[in-house]
Amino acid sequence: MTGKQGLYDPAYEHDACGIGFVAHIHGVRSRDVVEKSLRLLVNLSHRSAVAADSCTGDGAGILLQVPHAFLRRVCTPLGISLPDAGSYGVGMLFLPSRPTDRLACERMVEKTITAEGCSVLGWRDVPVDDAVLSGPTRRARPAMRQIFVARKGVDREVDTNSSFEVTLYVIRRKVEAALRKMPAGVNAYVASFSSRTMVYKGMLRPDQLPGFYHDLRDPDLVSALAMVHSRFSTNTFPSWRLAHPYRFLCHNGEINTLRGNLSWMRVREGLMSSSRFGGRLAALLPVCGENQSDSASLDNVLELLTLAGRPLAHAMAMLIPEAWEGHTSMSPERRAFYEYHSSIMEPWDGPAAVAFTDGRQIAAMLDRNGLRPARYVVTADDFVVLSSEAGALEIPAANIRAKGRLEPGKMLVVNTTQGRVLDDEAIKMELAMVRPYHRWVAEGRIDLASVITATERQKEKGEGYEVIGARDEGGLGLRAIPLVIQQRAFGYTADELKMVLGPMAEAGEEPAGSMGNDTPLAVLSRRPQLLASYFRQMFAQVTNPAIDPIREQLVMSLAMSLGPQCNLLEETAEHAKQLRIEQPVLTEKTMSALRGVADPTLHAVMLPALFSVADGAGGLELAVDELCRAASEAAASGCGVLILSDRGVDADHAAIPCPLAVSAVHQHLIREGLRWRVSLVAETGEA
Repeated sequence: MTGKQGLYDPAYEHDACGIGFVAHIHGVRSRDVVEKSLRLLVNLSHRSAVAADSCTGDGAGILLQVPHAFLRRVCTPLGISLPDAGSYGVGMLFLPSRPTDRLACERMVEKTITAEGCSVLGWRDVPVDDAVLSGPTRRARPAMRQIFVARKGVDREVDTNSSFEVTLYVIRRKVEAALRKMPAGVNAYVASFSSRTMVYKGMLRPDQLPGFYHDLRDPDLVSALAMVHSRFSTNTFPSWRLAHPYRFLCHNGEINTLRGNLSWMRVREGLMSSSRFGGRLAALLPVCGENQSDSASLDNVLELLTLAGRPLAHAMAMLIPEAWEGHTSMSPERRAFYEYHSSIMEPWDGPAAVAFTDGRQIAAMLDRNGLRPARYVVTADDFVVLSSEAGALEIPAANIRAKGRLEPGKMLVVNTTQGRVLDDEAIKMELAMVRPYHRWVAEGRIDLASVITATERQKEKGEGYEVIGARDEGGLGLRAIPLVIQQRAFGYTADELKMVLGPMAEAGEEPAGSMGNDTPLAVLSRRPQLLASYFRQMFAQVTNPAIDPIREQLVMSLAMSLGPQCNLLEETAEHAKQLRIEQPVLTEKTMSALRGVADPTLHAVMLPALFSVADGAGGLELAVDELCRAASEAAASGCGVLILSDRGVDADHAAIPCPLAVSAVHQHLIREGLRWRVSLVAETGEA
């Protein structure tokens, strides 16, 4: 390791996971691709973590195309007769080490395969060398076995329409569901199950991977593309199953919005449908498994979107969109693509460099902030090499045709079936022209800012618009209440008025502060506290570079869409029918416009979030139950927005704490399968 010298100090280094791929542009399979990829992986060893014993690694792995000639050669002595390339699937399974448990898992897998109309061609023990492992890794090692699957009656037919891939996907999801029901202590995992790709991975150091898996050293094991990953497990403990690559991607970074992403996926599952899965979609749910990493969850969703019919690049552009709202020079068609999809799915946000493949195309992209590095080289002999840093694979300068780095939000795709390398501009232009997104957005979206402008003009003409608060909303007899009484009712303190609200009112900006919080815990206080005081925001566990105000203005946005969700697996004009707001903090004018939307599928219904003071704590519980019941009825009736309002607090009525009201309604509607129908807006004195 380089020691401290000049301005360099190793103490200031910040390493993270290493990702990379090697691909031949024209899809020529060779041993050279595998060798280059393994060498690239070893050269990224400094980006993975190693335990104090210097032998236990956080994880390393490689994804390859199914090596047909190699598999046919090693399977023939086992009595396994493989059909033509592409017409059989290979499952790489991590199974229990105890023989009885392993046999039970294998029988369950075989039963699931035959139930889906496929046949089991045979099992193969994956040859491994435990000598390269540390003691803890060896004790945790599962048994590695490959299973070979073919379709009955069409063994010689090469799959061209992805239907076999869908069948294998359904089998794997059913196997995973069955594994969750196995007795405690019986752990198994399907690392890959495809007719196109195979994954070799484990809780290894990068240099241990080819030594552990004998297959990776075989000269007959060839591929036209290979994706590698060296892991630094920031958010989870190392394990065999959490090593990358997953079935479609490998990832450097983290998804900061993961909990919200998973919750919304659960919401959308209630209205998912697709003809591609032949009525078997229910068996694929939940899309994202429990107790897995953020990368594994992202892989689950990418896999579903791709097998449901979206192109690989399209699915990733939905999941990790580039910064488009502040991009003034972006074409209208490209902007419409992102705006349309923002109403279908929220971004999986966070620092991310992702490499991904479906076995035919291989690609990489960065998140909108570009907080993780990715460099690429295109060689004169038609190879593309991408990795987390420049020079990770030694290439003679005379052989370099082009090189560069991925910029924030940009994508690079190598299409091995077409023999093309597509840059970001070509990819996004193709995606933007697939559907009439611009027309759909223009015709379906309602911009509340324009509604406010129209409302103001009509009010100037005296056309009878009411002032908010003047009417009795909810039948609670609203009266003018002194400001100081309202402040006390909603928990305002003298410190907040002086140090927070005062500077905001005077300067029109948020007062300066620090991320540190030395406020005593609310649970230790003897004074009444707001419910919100008992919670803290969850921050990312990985330190990232600070985002300066100029960059924040360019790449971040508070705008969002309100209204019912549509089927995630389809694209129609109806998906664009949304209410667009510029920020989540709504003014009286915005609330007035929201209440005035006449569209029957987008109109707002106001629900009072109050309870009777005379009924005490028991009255609060009853009021929350009543609020949830009213929310179900309103959502089922077809409205697009629910406004939970605590206007009307007085001597007889107290407010249901806003976080309690919103979370209770949110969770209740999820349980009822109605959450997708409405957006929630809180009108509260606590804000």
